Amino acid sequence: MPSWTNTTPRDDPLSRGVLRPAATQQVAGLRRDVAVHPVLAPFVERWWSVRWDRTGQPPFRSEVLSHPSVNLSVEEGTHPRFGFELPAVLVHGVVTRRFTVDLVGAGRVTAAKFRPGGWAAFTGRPPAVGTVTPLGHELPVDAVGLVTDLLAQADDADRVAVLEAALLPVVPEPPAEFVELSALLAEMVADRSVVRVDQVAGRAGVGVRSLQRRFARWVGVQPKAVLARYRLQDAAAAIDAGADDLAGLAASLGWFDQSHFSRDFRAVVGVPPSAYLARARADPGTGRVRPARPRTSGR
Repeated sequence: MPSWTNTTPRDDPLSRGVLRPAATQQVAGLRRDVAVHPVLAPFVERWWSVRWDRTGQPPFRSEVLSHPSVNLSVEEGTHPRFGFELPAVLVHGVVTRRFTVDLVGAGRVTAAKFRPGGWAAFTGRPPAVGTVTPLGHELPVDAVGLVTDLLAQADDADRVAVLEAALLPVVPEPPAEFVELSALLAEMVADRSVVRVDQVAGRAGVGVRSLQRRFARWVGVQPKAVLARYRLQDAAAAIDAGADDLAGLAASLGWFDQSHFSRDFRAVVGVPPSAYLARARADPGTGRVRPARPRTSGR
């Protein structure tokens, strides 16, 4: 069977996706540093936890340019979320655009982010797309008991341990096709020269139609959409890190011209890259615009 180890690049670009990360970090404490058990690692990319307290303050809109992944979350809070009373165990299906949620009152989430295709490989069920539902029969897990045990813990790492303990007894053997797909997805993330579906199919050693069927079965969305999402994540991360040459950024990520880049960016992120750039340069605490970093020549 192919190895799934080391399929995530060392600079961990899969951790990207949070839009306006500086502003978000001021409002909500996001933690992603708890290690995944080796037995779960073929399926679960990371654990993540977030907490906030906006009591007496206006809501804050959190936005994520989501990965093509399913998230299993245990959520609590003072207000219903996604139309459900809390606490609850929720399954977040693959999001095809940006994921937005208004943080109101006080709340806390502990979650498993499955690798793209990992939910289908773990449960034997196709991944849902664009939905949030309470955990049902997808996993042989006692949702009520899971909520009770997890909420009894105060520390994020202890809460993750409870969620991990619920999943470990039901871990299946990773299907070979899924393992191969995981390695291919890691290449799509890491190699910015991969900008077309036929390039992906060539690396997989299959035709484009066969590749599309694999993505539909495991990931829930087509390889073209996944590839565009990864390159848009690269773009947003570059802007957040200080890039301000949008034409050069578009060209480096495979767009033929800046207008197509702007159209695709706006369709997914919700604003054109120029507006996102202006917002990224604003001081998250005051709204004042910071000067852009000076451009440098050479490398």
